[in-house]
Amino acid sequence: MSQEFLAVLEYMEKEKGINRKQMMQVIEEGLLGAFRKSYGLARDHRMQMDPKTGQIRAFAAFKAVEKVLNPFEEVALLKARQKKLTAQVGEYVEIEIPPKDFGRIAAQVFKQTINQNIRSIEKTMIFDEFKDRVGDIVTGVVRRFERSDVIIDLGKFEAIMPSKERVPTEEYSPNERIRAIVLAVDNTPRGPQITLSRSHPNFVRRLFELEVNELHDGTIEIKGLAREAGYRTKIAVWSKDEKIDPVGACVGLRGTRVKNIVRELNNEKIDLFRWSDNIRDLVIEALKPAKLKKIEINQETKRINALVDEENLSLAIGRRGQNARLTSKLTGWEIDINKEEVVSEKFEDKLELATKKLVQDLEIDHDTASLIVKWFPSIEVLAEVEASDLKEAVPTLSDEVINSIMAKARGGSVS
Repeated sequence: MSQEFLAVLEYMEKEKGINRKQMMQVIEEGLLGAFRKSYGLARDHRMQMDPKTGQIRAFAAFKAVEKVLNPFEEVALLKARQKKLTAQVGEYVEIEIPPKDFGRIAAQVFKQTINQNIRSIEKTMIFDEFKDRVGDIVTGVVRRFERSDVIIDLGKFEAIMPSKERVPTEEYSPNERIRAIVLAVDNTPRGPQITLSRSHPNFVRRLFELEVNELHDGTIEIKGLAREAGYRTKIAVWSKDEKIDPVGACVGLRGTRVKNIVRELNNEKIDLFRWSDNIRDLVIEALKPAKLKKIEINQETKRINALVDEENLSLAIGRRGQNARLTSKLTGWEIDINKEEVVSEKFEDKLELATKKLVQDLEIDHDTASLIVKWFPSIEVLAEVEASDLKEAVPTLSDEVINSIMAKARGGSVS
């Protein structure tokens, strides 16, 4: 049995991370529970286990008597004096009991005690290891699904990624390796629970901090971040060193840094731009690639009205309103995107107005005026040309009509 216990100690230390001293305490407690189950009436139960040899010894105090009537409480005086020469009847003497004398029920108690203590140690280890790792990124293997929640194996422990912390555009498969951020570590009635997330904005923040050295050492800071997981993330960065381009540092040489992160996020779109304390400049940067015509700022209501032309309207709003919505989240201001009203008349409308004016001034029908206006848009222009010019432009007109029109035009130009 001693060698078996040593093998158990080694296994628990390597596979479960439970050190030998802790495991010995667990075994001793289990054996003590079994011992008491077998020799409940005896006093001062005590277990002793050698950490090097694995040898187990059990001791209890028995009452010395002339004749043993209850072997679980009494010991013969002769045997008692083998342990203590001066033992007297009625005196309690510590006697060693071989563990092999434990009964079947005692063995069950031992097993239950061992399992309970090991579970308790594992729960404590989980909490102690992860309580200070909230915000860290960990790598695990997808093991199974419980409804929409994903159970992830982190090696020695399991964690849960609730459905609300999943990315809606991602599908996970058993045995797939994934990375996630430790969102919370809670002590529940069922033991510690490690909650992971891939949809939280801080997952993107931590990925950048791991990828970009300047973020890690504090040269560059992420001043603002807004995310719609699986679709788009906006990040405003700032550098305390004017010589360093914060956006360029995050993008990396030939885009290597940001590409690594986009790959991890399964091609989620990332907008990187320079942070500004001036809200006007910040909104202009955040709403890119849209070009703004005008910005109206209401400091009291923290509301911004961004005016754009028709060409930039869809860009500013973004797909399903994402560009404007993420800008609002990042800046903390309400953003309204509106099209700038531009007073512009179409060519056809201008032509129609000119035609009606000729009808009125020259007292001619609409069809004739529409033919003339294509060449001579006003009565003033018509007054400056010759009758031959009008005949050449509109050959369908008779000479009589042309002369009448020219007379009225010249008369009209004078009046």
